[in-house]
Amino acid sequence: MQLVKVGLCAFGMSGKIFHAPFLKEHPGFFMAAVVERSKEDSKEKYPDAVIYRSVEEMLESADIELVVVNTPVQTHFEYTKKALEAGKNVIVEKPFTVNLAEAEELSRLAEEKGLFLSVYQNRRFDRDYLQVQKIINEGKLGNIKEVEIRFDRFRTQPSGKAHKENPDAVGSGSLHDLGSHLVDQGVQYFGFPEKLFADVFSMKGKEFANDYFEIILFYQNDLRLRLKSSVFSKEAHYAYIIHGDRGSFLQERTDNQENELASGVIPEYGKDWTQPLQEPDGILNFLNENQETERIYTSSDPGNYMNYYQQIYEFIVFGYALPSPADEIIKNMKIIDAAMLSAREGRVVEL
Repeated sequence: MQLVKVGLCAFGMSGKIFHAPFLKEHPGFFMAAVVERSKEDSKEKYPDAVIYRSVEEMLESADIELVVVNTPVQTHFEYTKKALEAGKNVIVEKPFTVNLAEAEELSRLAEEKGLFLSVYQNRRFDRDYLQVQKIINEGKLGNIKEVEIRFDRFRTQPSGKAHKENPDAVGSGSLHDLGSHLVDQGVQYFGFPEKLFADVFSMKGKEFANDYFEIILFYQNDLRLRLKSSVFSKEAHYAYIIHGDRGSFLQERTDNQENELASGVIPEYGKDWTQPLQEPDGILNFLNENQETERIYTSSDPGNYMNYYQQIYEFIVFGYALPSPADEIIKNMKIIDAAMLSAREGRVVEL
């Protein structure tokens, strides 16, 4: 099996949970290098990975062909550009960049260099997202008319992470953080909208970056898609609400991969490694072919973030489709930029 040597730009939460375990367990990857500026936390589980004290040092010295840029969003553009200029393929964490202009420049550079650039949109591999996609594809809801996708939390106190909460740090706040998931899911389900209206602000106060947003996406077929997030949501809502002219579907956000990875669960290659659901997590209510109402309690199949890295490997080795390529995620950045503009000016923005 062809072995792909990978360098990890950081070993914080993202590196420890979302990347390193999968790179270790997938037989086609070898985590050859990792950047830790002062610590050596990676040594215990990944003793074969050479530790570098800066991204620049790793790019100059390490024998790697793929770089994972999993640093704070404010550094994504700088480090991704340096990696591409060093001749390395890149996976960059979401959000892609802090704005559209940076995203477009990186996409052009990757194309000029003949390198691939993929954005780590891991929520495409969540069980709840996949279940909604399945229900939409089955067509039981008829023509989709109204959709709401939410990603709520109850985090009313500051986290102390300046790159996420400092209002003066471009790219900080929930819109770029959780919004990058919701925007991506909306575009994957229904395509690119024609216009939007957004409300984006901080419930904790002006001294913090935005922690609330609501974006209404308008589509040519009169579909209305609402994307919403709040950190003042103690009681959970249905994360996905889909209404069509033949029925409705309600889906909870039940994917638990992040929590299981944080607890130390090993993601086995080629297997569904997450714990099974204990009860149904969705409700499908629709008119069947006999115009009779059917109400079904549904259970989603397991999600698996390993499938992202499997798709990366299959692209490298077999030339299959690249998951979430840069030129595709540029659409998401257009929506995020437009949402910021809409919120500032209080108007509908054409796309």
